[in-house]
Amino acid sequence: MKLTKIGALAAMAMVAFSACGTGGGASPSASAAGGGNADKGTVQIWSELPRQGSSKGQTDTIVNAIQFALDARGSKVDGWTIKYSDKDDSTAEAGKWTQERATALATEAASTNDLVAYIGTFNSGAAKLVIPTLCRAGIAMISPANTYPGLTKPGKGEANEPGVYYPDGCKRNYFRVVPADDLQGDAGANWASQLGVKKAYVLDDTEIYGKGIADVFAASAPNYGIEVLGRDQAPGKSTDFKALAAKIADAGPDLVYYGGITQNNAGQLWKDLREAMPNIKLMGPDGIYEEAFIKAAGDAAEGTYLTFGGTTADQYTGDAAKWRDDFRAKYGESSIEVYTIYGYEAANVTLAAIETASKAGATDAQALRAGVIDALANTKDFTGVLGTWSFDANGDTSNKLFSGTQVVNGKFTFQTVLGQ
Repeated sequence: MKLTKIGALAAMAMVAFSACGTGGGASPSASAAGGGNADKGTVQIWSELPRQGSSKGQTDTIVNAIQFALDARGSKVDGWTIKYSDKDDSTAEAGKWTQERATALATEAASTNDLVAYIGTFNSGAAKLVIPTLCRAGIAMISPANTYPGLTKPGKGEANEPGVYYPDGCKRNYFRVVPADDLQGDAGANWASQLGVKKAYVLDDTEIYGKGIADVFAASAPNYGIEVLGRDQAPGKSTDFKALAAKIADAGPDLVYYGGITQNNAGQLWKDLREAMPNIKLMGPDGIYEEAFIKAAGDAAEGTYLTFGGTTADQYTGDAAKWRDDFRAKYGESSIEVYTIYGYEAANVTLAAIETASKAGATDAQALRAGVIDALANTKDFTGVLGTWSFDANGDTSNKLFSGTQVVNGKFTFQTVLGQ
């Protein structure tokens, strides 16, 4: 994914597939009119995101991005009316996604006969629970945010992954528009080396996303001349990390790397680490790359290094900058966080797949379901807001751009391109 090629005009947000699944331009005005086709009925797409707790600021923007893509088509695709539902896999009590909510939503989705596609999940741990249920039901799942490698890549997670997510021979139904953590963790280790780090201490929050990316960082660090002094966990249920911080300080690292999410008390962890080691370099992945992290960590966030599979909105150029400006004109100046553009792209590729399935002859929701999975699996050279990209055989995007950002004066500030 080239930095200068990220984007497409918001007014040209939807692209159509050719018969072989290759992306091409399509006018929203024609699409909004149903492409000249008679009304074929109404089908549903859902998104599943944590809509309560500190993720809400991030997921608000993703929901808006999905709606923005639908609005460009008038919620019409090849004669089908698309009904969109914003589903919440979090609870107010937990302040983040829960296993119970994710499981309940997957079960509900599988029994919703007119549901043809599912945009989600936000958290990789939730994806582990949802993918198998939707796979059995034959419903495509497109994530704008999951990055745990084991969801798609053999040999990059547990021994039974990713096969365990596709039980009973069901057709692989899971795709994601963001690059995975086996790439991000390595990019982080490389950047740490460029920053002069020689000794690192690695933490994770115990969830599969956090542990997975921390494992990759720890494994990659020696390749860049960095000694890993220790490997520990900082469980999200903990409220005091002072003892852990003291232990790390005694080891004497140049940098502490944390694999995890804001919602697992990363803010308090940062405060305790800064208190024990005021001048320590701190680095984390996209799981804490959100305004909620800066609010939670306060002054302790200052100087934090962050990696992300993409780049910041201020770096968009050309059509991407036009999309950014149009989106902000509708939703406000602070309406874009790092995953907003991926929510938009996930919606676009979903709608394009529905169109492909319909043009191939699907006349009801069940036929559309099957056709959407096939269309997504055959997505090649899709021209969307992220440039031109493809899904590989595992359901992973061909986009490989990573960037490094630092918190400077309380703001996320772009620093460097880390790989593409």
